Amino acid sequence: MQESQRVFYYDGQLYDSRYEHFTEDVPFYSRQIKKYGNEVLELMCGTGRVTIPLAEKGFRITGIDISNEMLQRGREKSQKKNLAIEWVQGDCRNFSLNKLFPVVILPFNSFAHLHYREDAEAFFDCVKKHLQPRGKFIFDFINPRMDLLAKNSSVPEFVGELSRDNGSGTIRLSMGSTYDSATQINAVQWYYVFPDGKEERDELKMRIYFPEELDMLLHYNGFVIEEKFGNYYDAPFSSDSPKQLFVCSVR
Repeated sequence: MQESQRVFYYDGQLYDSRYEHFTEDVPFYSRQIKKYGNEVLELMCGTGRVTIPLAEKGFRITGIDISNEMLQRGREKSQKKNLAIEWVQGDCRNFSLNKLFPVVILPFNSFAHLHYREDAEAFFDCVKKHLQPRGKFIFDFINPRMDLLAKNSSVPEFVGELSRDNGSGTIRLSMGSTYDSATQINAVQWYYVFPDGKEERDELKMRIYFPEELDMLLHYNGFVIEEKFGNYYDAPFSSDSPKQLFVCSVR
């Protein structure tokens, strides 16, 4: 089995095949954005899984992502729907749009791509530089479960099938993971079996952030947590909540 070039997270068609039907978070972000304005900046927007539905609801939205491949997929989808979305290629730790927004969002656990303190600090600086006075930064992250992190799946488990638009057949996807408690990095291994029988392996490293850790990171980077929810239906956060959802402002 050979190593792939990050097939899953750099191939917009495969990413959409896996995640485009997940829409549970869209109403949450829509409700929150309506409270604070009609224009929004989405960070790490990928192929527009959240971006496009928000634009369909009438929000003026800009999406930024580091992957041109993912952005191109988003552009193609939005053009088919005649949606005016601004797609920007950029690193969310170092970008400048010369524009302020009433709302900045970071959906779907994307904060996990920031592996180190320096990454988080640079990211927060960029968020603050793009928020209007009294603007809101809204994002979500899992509430980590130690039983799942400690599982360390050495044997890959089948999780589903992926497909591309050209009808070239389905790709079988399996997953394993290894969690390093010293670095708090969860290394997720993706295993692909392509229609021609070729096998590839891909690894994605995700930093795990615990509740008090995120609260402190926000505080020491100049944010005030105005609300913290435990799921996409605005339930208060508690120890058994599946999610951490933040509505923040700059202190």
